[in-house]
Parts: sequence; C-alpha cells; structure tokens
Amino acid sequence: MKKIGLIYFMITCYFSAFAQYPVVVYDNKVYQPNIKTIECYNSKKEQSLPLIALKSGETITLAFDDLKGGNKNYSYTIEHCTYDWKPSKINQLDYLESFKEDIIFNYRFSFNTLQKFTHYQLNLPNDQIKPKLAGNYLLKVYEGNNPQKIVITQRFYITNNAVNVGSEVVPSSQVEFRNSKQKINFTIFHPMPITNPFMDLKAIVMQNNDPQTAILNTKPTFVKQGSLVYNDINLNEFWAGNEYRKFDTRSFRYKGEHVQDFYRDTAINVILIADQPYGTARYSNQFDENGNFFIRNQDGRDNVTDSDYADVLFTLNANPPSSIGNAYVVGRFNNYILNEESKLNYEPTRKRFYQNIKLKQGLYDYKYVWVDENGKYNNTIFESSFFETENTYQIFIYYKRPGGRWDELVGFNSVNSLKK
Repeated sequence: MKKIGLIYFMITCYFSAFAQYPVVVYDNKVYQPNIKTIECYNSKKEQSLPLIALKSGETITLAFDDLKGGNKNYSYTIEHCTYDWKPSKINQLDYLESFKEDIIFNYRFSFNTLQKFTHYQLNLPNDQIKPKLAGNYLLKVYEGNNPQKIVITQRFYITNNAVNVGSEVVPSSQVEFRNSKQKINFTIFHPMPITNPFMDLKAIVMQNNDPQTAILNTKPTFVKQGSLVYNDINLNEFWAGNEYRKFDTRSFRYKGEHVQDFYRDTAINVILIADQPYGTARYSNQFDENGNFFIRNQDGRDNVTDSDYADVLFTLNANPPSSIGNAYVVGRFNNYILNEESKLNYEPTRKRFYQNIKLKQGLYDYKYVWVDENGKYNNTIFESSFFETENTYQIFIYYKRPGGRWDELVGFNSVNSLKK
C-alpha cells in the first residue's frame, strides 16, 4: 500500500508541475500580465503586416516590454503552421536550416519613466534562426530556456511569391448592402500547373490585419488556363465599418487628441473623452491608420525607452444591444484579441461601458465591437458601416502540393478600398 501511495504521489506531482504552465495557442497571445506593447512587423515599415519574402533579405521585427524590469533570460523559437494555424507536424529539420532556438540578447532599460520596464527586440531571420520553407509561422518567446514557460506567441508569414494575385474592391452584389459592404474579387495567376485547385489551394481574405474578419475561399468561381478567378456573388463581402476612433498620448504635459484629462498618483492616469455610438450618423471622412498604433514620445528623446505607461480609461455611452453578450475595445494594440483585458464593464445606472487598459505613450487607433451569446462578432453595431470607409484587405494564397506534407504561402496581395 505504501508503494502504491508513493506512486500516486509522484504522478500527482508530475501532472501538477505541468498544470502550472499555460497551454500554447496558435494565435497572437500574451501569457503574462507584465508583458506589454507587443509589436511585430516587416522591418521595412513600422506596424506593417509581419510578412516577408523567402530568402529575400527582409526581416521581421518583434519587440515587447517587460514591466517587471531587470534582465531576464528570454529565448525564442519558430514553428511552421498550416493555412488555418495548426501545427504542420513536420520536423524542424524540414523547415529550419539553422539552430532551433536562440536567446534574445538585444534589450534596453527604460529611462526617466514612472513605470520601469525593459524593452526586448529581435529580428528574424538571423544567423541562428533561418526558415527555409514558405508558409505560416508561429514565433514563441519563453523564459529560462524552458519552452513550457511561454511568454508570447506571435504569428508571421513567409511567402515564396510563386503566384501573382490581382484584386479589386467593389460594392456588394446585394442591393440592400450596396452602401454598407465592400466586396473583394481576386484572380490567382499561376505559372506552374495546379492539378486540383479545389483541393490543393486555399485563399484567405482579411480586413485591416484583423484575424476576426478572415474569410476562407476553397473553390474558385472560374478555372481558366493559367488563372483562377474568385468572384462569386456570395463570397468575400465585408462590412465596410467606419474610420477608426483614435487618441494621442504622445505627451503628458498637455492634452492630446481625444484626451479629456490626465493626472499622476502612483501611476499616470489618462481619461479619454467619452465615446458615443455612431448610430444613424452620416459617414465622416477622417484620416486613420486602419487600426494600427505607434509608440511616440514628445516628452523625451527616445520613443522606445523614454515613453511612459498610463492607465487609459475608455468609456462608451451606450446600452447593451442585447441582454446577453459583451462589448470589447480592440485594435492592433491588443491584436484584436477578445479577452478579459479588452472586455468592457457595464454600469447600468450611468448607461455606459468602461475599461482601464495600461498602454504606452503614443498614437492609437481603436474601435468597439459586440459579441453576442452565440459568439457572433459584430464590429458595426457601435460603429455603423459605410461603403466609403477606407480599408485595406490582405489576400493570402496557400498551396499544398500533391502528396505534400505542409501548406506553402505561395502568394500575397494587399488592396486598398480607395486606391484604384
């Protein structure tokens, strides 16, 4: 009996040790509350889509802040994924021509800020990590050389540009949505033979880099010699939405755009002007960054290390659209993730939604969305939707060769609704 009890105790301890580690999800996610301001983009342009061409010399930049400060031993690796962001289940030797992991050596400490932090940054590919296949990749950052102590997962893309993509943005095919939706038609021009496009090709269309809006295309409308046409009247229609709301916290010496007030106690607090749902208001043309954010600082010399953090209060004066559901504030600053941090609290007596989010100094785009009891995502109920809205659409083309074991990203195109 003592032996059985000892075995049971050892098994319990074994599983308890693993239970303390978070489960890795194949999405953009932060696993520790002290990790803030994750940026991932093509190094040529700040806040661009994290996509590069295979063996082109281009790099992906990943940067983040650790609010616990100090110097931690953060490591990273990458994993090849399927078109729908699941593990490709191929050996690392198949998609890496280098080492399988490396340590982040590039870090800097904050300077003259109320919130102390350490800023980490890396570029991929590099001398240690070199992918050799096109496709979707998940970048994993973990602590102490222990892959189970995951800190960040971030998606990025590598294309081999084996096919070309032509695209256009047109009004909805349905008369009732002509003034509120935008439709994407596109054509794939492929120099290599594609035996079965209905099985081997997948195309994904996304609006403003927001994964919540992604639409999967599996069947071309027309198959022609050297080209595949996707223009089905019932596919790739998006709510055009509205221009993003925005605010400016580049300085804590004066009130920037959409800032009602700010004050200091143990931390810096920023109160944004209360937002109203647009309802039946007419479309108003205003410049935005299609959901992006930019770390900027007018109070110091360095945007990265001199920019401080503030608890930013978002307020939306609106009633819940239905009795069950949740409102969220989203943008590229939180990767459009619907979690407890982005979820708004509701105050019935004042008929308002509100939430405090810790954000670094800078320029931010954001919008409000509603998710009902069935999990249906609605990004127009507070923002309205107008065909005139300027949006950027991303089109990803994936190809799995006959007998192949992985999905390649063989083509990509980005089209703007206003630029012909």
